[in-house]
Amino acid sequence: MRTISTGSAPAAIGPYSQGVVVNNMFYSSGQIALTPEGKLVDGGIVEQTHQVFRNLQSVLEAAGASFETVVKTTVFIKNMDDFASINEIYGQYFPNHKPARSCVEVARLPKDVLLEIEVIALVK
Repeated sequence: MRTISTGSAPAAIGPYSQGVVVNNMFYSSGQIALTPEGKLVDGGIVEQTHQVFRNLQSVLEAAGASFETVVKTTVFIKNMDDFASINEIYGQYFPNHKPARSCVEVARLPKDVLLEIEVIALVK
């Protein structure tokens, strides 16, 4: 097992890692809309969603994976009314490759963000 850590994504805010690689699979922790410096990005659901994807890209790259090798995503959203906006942006990061996905509305997320996304990906 290899622990993933990159300064290009926010550090873990608890007793966990940004992700782990086991065999040839990468399992990310959930990424929220914090900058690599740990500051919540300004704006609403659009800005937060893009920041989450920038963070995911950074941890994927650190693991030797990419959006093209993602096999499963789990999306946690605070308000299902934001689903269409999130889905539109999600499609920009997965324009051709369509990984399996679960999407769940939750009562509350860390730092009171609007969404959190985790991924499982094949390491190249």
